[in-house]
Amino acid sequence: MITPVGTATVPKGVRLGYGVGSFCTATFNGVPGLLLLFYMTNFLAVPAWLAGVVVAAPKVWDLVLNPLVGRWSDRTVSRWGPRRPWLLAGACTLPIAFFLVFAGPPLTGVPAALYVGGCFLAAATAYALFEVPYKAMPGEMTHDYHERTSLLQWRMVFVGAATAISGILAPVLATSEGGEGTLGSYRVMAITIAGILLLSMLGSFFGTARAPMTGAPEPDRGGWREQFAAIKGNSAFLWLTVLACVQMLAVSMMLAAAPYFATYTLGSAAATQTLFAVLVGPILLTMPLWVRVARRFDKRGAMILAVVLFGGGTTAAMATPLFGPLWAHAMILLVGVGYAGLQLMQFSMLADVIAADAATTGKRRAGVLTGLWTAIESGVSSFGALFFGIILSIGGFIESEPSTPVQQPDSAVTAVLIGQTAIPALIIFASALITLKYRLTPPVVPAPSASG
Repeated sequence: MITPVGTATVPKGVRLGYGVGSFCTATFNGVPGLLLLFYMTNFLAVPAWLAGVVVAAPKVWDLVLNPLVGRWSDRTVSRWGPRRPWLLAGACTLPIAFFLVFAGPPLTGVPAALYVGGCFLAAATAYALFEVPYKAMPGEMTHDYHERTSLLQWRMVFVGAATAISGILAPVLATSEGGEGTLGSYRVMAITIAGILLLSMLGSFFGTARAPMTGAPEPDRGGWREQFAAIKGNSAFLWLTVLACVQMLAVSMMLAAAPYFATYTLGSAAATQTLFAVLVGPILLTMPLWVRVARRFDKRGAMILAVVLFGGGTTAAMATPLFGPLWAHAMILLVGVGYAGLQLMQFSMLADVIAADAATTGKRRAGVLTGLWTAIESGVSSFGALFFGIILSIGGFIESEPSTPVQQPDSAVTAVLIGQTAIPALIIFASALITLKYRLTPPVVPAPSASG
């Protein structure tokens, strides 16, 4: 049951219960983003451009589904509160759909692409049931501007652990039978990750049973036209959405490129795991530092610093062919420090926007706002794999099956390097300019009412 709260601090038990749900959100985004394109091109003989479409297409569905889920959760009335029934619905469906993505019949080419696409669409639908209400919750837990950042640093610690699972454990399991792996090893990976998804989602459902709730008690019952008109006038929300889209496009492109970068630039598919180890280490270790940076320079200043670190490391990684694997790992470590800041600031800013909207309008619209933000961000970021697939095709990348490995042309190897470094760097640096347009700072955030 969700109870009102008049204090700023969120209890530790709720922080932990909420944070563990990030094992789901980070793992589901990470594993398909990292392995699905490679799985289709190198195991199912799906052309790179078509594999990119398969990865992108189900996320475009989010543009319709996520706002609907947000609206439904805003209007849900239950003894569990408006959000938690949806967490349970996602927990009962996502693990099964995720397993089926990597556990299909013996198909190749276009039939394989159709099967994977259908299962991934089902998984994306189940994921939305959990993700949208889950992301809406922090903006309703506390009125305090800096407390929301502190609350979300706990979430980011779990994101780091989940990224380690998706970036280290999942590739280890997928390649456990030697070389690039087999269809059987990918199924072992899928059932393992499905189990982790189930445990984390149920953990968050039960762990948030005593979550406090602040803000407006009544949902916004206006029609779509009225709600979209109000959101259109919310400049902080609009600029934050644009910012998140640009940044996650760069991140998703790097995720899709990572196994190719490890295989064709570093010369070892196993390097995917070590690259992710240095990426997620900063997420686990730098959260308290980023909280202090945000308090000292505000969230916009912290975001710009994070962009500089991320973009600088990505740009410098272009020199990997000259300086070798150690250089690549050092630069990805720098990227990891920046990525930690990007993620924390994004979600903290979203919680601020939700709280400010409730204080200004007197209505509960966290689900609608989060649904729109998540849908647009997911839809745009899903094009990272598509863009990378197109770059591979332009570079002449040759799709294959494990039984018939091929030697990639030099142009394809160059395309891998550019898709991993130069293009994501340009995209991420553009987000620094967008950050300057975001105006929701402490003096602007509406103060809570005396009643809390």
